[in-house]
Amino acid sequence: MSLVWDIPVHDSTRVRDVRVAAEAAGTRVRLGPDRTAVAALVATELATNLLKHGGGGRVVINLVDGAPAPGGARGPSVQLVSLDHGPGIADVAQALRDGYSTAAASLGAGLGTCRRVSDAFDLHSVRGRGTVATARVDPEPTASGALAHRSAPEPGAGSGPDPYAGGINVPLARAEHSGDAWTCVRADTQVTLMLADGLGHGPKAAQASTAAVEELRRTAHLPPADLMRRLHKALRPTRGAAVAVAQLDLVSGQLRFAGIGNVSARLRTGGAWQALVSHPGIVGAHFPATVPVRQVAWPQDGLLVLHSDGLPSLWTPPEDPYLLARSPAVVAAAILRDASSAARPLRDDTSVAVLATRRPDPLP
Repeated sequence: MSLVWDIPVHDSTRVRDVRVAAEAAGTRVRLGPDRTAVAALVATELATNLLKHGGGGRVVINLVDGAPAPGGARGPSVQLVSLDHGPGIADVAQALRDGYSTAAASLGAGLGTCRRVSDAFDLHSVRGRGTVATARVDPEPTASGALAHRSAPEPGAGSGPDPYAGGINVPLARAEHSGDAWTCVRADTQVTLMLADGLGHGPKAAQASTAAVEELRRTAHLPPADLMRRLHKALRPTRGAAVAVAQLDLVSGQLRFAGIGNVSARLRTGGAWQALVSHPGIVGAHFPATVPVRQVAWPQDGLLVLHSDGLPSLWTPPEDPYLLARSPAVVAAAILRDASSAARPLRDDTSVAVLATRRPDPLP
């Protein structure tokens, strides 16, 4: 199920809460003592930075697919995301210098060490608008710490660039489970990004979205319409879900999209955003007689956003070129942050997943 730890950070007691949550997440995915300690260190530093420099914010901890392990297996990893609407970072390069920290309560590690010890780390900050930082800790450390999130599996046979995928998932009212789930699976030359929104929220909604993720991992080789039918069969014992799948063929450069229910998609191409429309229905319950599939050309710098209906319907897609050049995980987190506020809280479980083929720009 989609376990999530969503911790507001507005006073010093919450730094400990974030660290304890990171330790719990590490235990959940069996990181081992050393890797769990890394997750706890990163969590503590991110929370401390929020408190001391961001004017407060939140840390969201998700369990995500990590980098492929030897032999091609992919174990779950811990993803930590800090979000704030604070003053932003004046000098990102300095803030990322290993060991740099101005916070009295810090462990002295700072963002630079978070970047070094994480298996994936990325950050976006704008003066006057705030900062988003993402870190991922895998069960086994990479040979050299990654600078940006890559969540697609190792390539199979065939050619084409290996896409990058990332996302964020938060539950309604900081519940333990989110009814949303997303994943990205590669089968030969096809990469499929899926987002499922279990009907309602809570553990039973999470059961439905988790069943969709498990079925996709078995059937990602199928075209979208057939995949949707298999998902419908798999979700019949559950309460059902809204599901969207976007399948990118790395050889033909074509993207095929199919959505049933209230999961939305936006594709950026040619410097503009276009909507990919889902069909009414519920996968596992009220399934349409035919599954409409839309096919569009995938641009060289394409960027696809899937999101559940917890995101406000009038959210504005980002145009900041510096944000769009960051990792998909950061783009997803920034979209979620900027679509909500204390005056306009998220009204449901909410997830955002992003797929891109452009390699994220390196951090300074």
